[in-house]
Amino acid sequence: MTRKKPEELRSHRWYGVKDLRSFGHRSRTAQMGYHRSDYAGKPVIAIINTWSDINPCHSHFKQRVEEVKRGVWQAGGFPVEMPAMSLSEPFQKPTTMLYRNLLAMETEELLRSYPADGCVLMGGCDKTTPALVMGALSMNLPSIFVPAGPMLRGDYKGAALGSGSDTWKYWAELRAGNISEQDWQDVEDGIARSPGHCMTMGTASTMTSAVEVLGLTLPGAASIPAPDSRHAQMASLSGKHAVEMVWQDIKPLDFLTPASFDNAVTTVLALGGSTNAIVHLIAMAKRAGIGLTLDRFDQLARRTPVLANLRPGGKFLMEDFFYAGGLRAFLTRLTDLLDLSQHTCVGKTLGDNIAGAVVHNDEVILPRDKPLLPNDGLAILHGNLAPNGAVIKPAAMEAHLRQHTGPALVFKDYQDMADRIDDPDLDVDKNSVLVLQSAGPQGAPGMPEWGQLPIPQKLLKQGVRDMLRISDARMSGTSYGACVLHVTPESHIGGPLALVRDGDMIQIDVQARRLDLLIGHAELAQRRAAWQAPSVKFTRGYGKLYLKHIQQADKGCDFDFLEPDDESARQHLPPGEPEIH
Repeated sequence: MTRKKPEELRSHRWYGVKDLRSFGHRSRTAQMGYHRSDYAGKPVIAIINTWSDINPCHSHFKQRVEEVKRGVWQAGGFPVEMPAMSLSEPFQKPTTMLYRNLLAMETEELLRSYPADGCVLMGGCDKTTPALVMGALSMNLPSIFVPAGPMLRGDYKGAALGSGSDTWKYWAELRAGNISEQDWQDVEDGIARSPGHCMTMGTASTMTSAVEVLGLTLPGAASIPAPDSRHAQMASLSGKHAVEMVWQDIKPLDFLTPASFDNAVTTVLALGGSTNAIVHLIAMAKRAGIGLTLDRFDQLARRTPVLANLRPGGKFLMEDFFYAGGLRAFLTRLTDLLDLSQHTCVGKTLGDNIAGAVVHNDEVILPRDKPLLPNDGLAILHGNLAPNGAVIKPAAMEAHLRQHTGPALVFKDYQDMADRIDDPDLDVDKNSVLVLQSAGPQGAPGMPEWGQLPIPQKLLKQGVRDMLRISDARMSGTSYGACVLHVTPESHIGGPLALVRDGDMIQIDVQARRLDLLIGHAELAQRRAAWQAPSVKFTRGYGKLYLKHIQQADKGCDFDFLEPDDESARQHLPPGEPEIH
């Protein structure tokens, strides 16, 4: 394999030439205490670090970044840490999804505008992973991802707690009067015990697993718990490998293909992964010039068994998954459904990366003949209520609701729902269909995780724990229930969801992949003609830019101006480089 020469490095244009600009670059580097021998002729590795004091999922990144730097130094590179926006799922309002594309833009522009030959991407909290990858794919430098890793199991009176999933569970029990305030406090104190992202198969582990299967991490990286010493070792080894990727000029668009994304989708489905993966993987694929559609998710779902016995659909947590063999072992049970010839950032194929892995616990990673579900980890629905598609997670819902007809109870927005959901006089029963409007990309704005609408309190007290809920919002990957999500077009732009009224009959048939509003064409047309567009949510700043350019959920919710044009997609060329004078 031909290796780059030092003068062929991208950073050579900043540091290696003899002109006035390079004098400034070198003298200012000396100002920071570095000698020319620290960087001359060496790959500059940008470490895009999303640490922040308000992101608990990444609280260990202060230490991990030092381990990444150590690896870069040991391999003969020059590490440069570049802090980037931290998307903290527990804290950022109205939703981190509003800012995913902003982090993607920041990542791309950091890599373009500074002397980076390659990069290490440090993320894990839900939207951080796709954002970093989207930006890196658009820039197309040698890139490797360091996942934050899941936190340790939670604990409540000796029982294991899973973040998100058990939050919703015990919140429902509190509202039903079945547990005390002290019980609720004990859950709060024990559910998050270490650094790291959610330890259920939520969006975080779904996306880091998908990124590993795409070939953008070291083999086995996504499953390691954040506090485990092997996680620190992985960080250091990733730094080392980033240097080698630069010398070998291994760039993501050199090996990512439609088959790579099929592998990622198949893995997400077999893991019982988050519905959010649909939006993110579509956006990531488009950045690579690859068309991934809702229909492709549904095609693969019909053939893919759910083999990960992980919450929210199953029993165990990510720590158990790691001890059972982790993602590498898990993939050995899917070999006939994967294209193992796809290449990865380590210069080997996916098949090479999982060779020798062994499952150590058949209860956690289920055998093919004992799946959690034989297929349909996710399902894509169409019908007159979702002309461009909607998504549901059959594994996380009560089976009797997979075919259901009931009267709509409509909430015009989130505040309306919050104000009325526990009203004892609410006209609702277990057969009702809860409908939330104005929760999509434009409507909320930002498409928050409001899709797991709460069960009305009076029904909780009757023992009801699931009912059909429909919205144009998303749902946390840690959530569960019969929740139809990502309805497109969204209600805020006049999609059919905006036209639903209280008492309208709604019919779902998951097996038939249908979601329909049972009213006549003439009535629907009359309502559409009377519909009036809501007021604009933002009039300035990033919000105004967002509303002008955001695409719908079935298109990945990326900005229209960030997708590659046909020419750059076909040739796998990054956008224009800065001029160095």
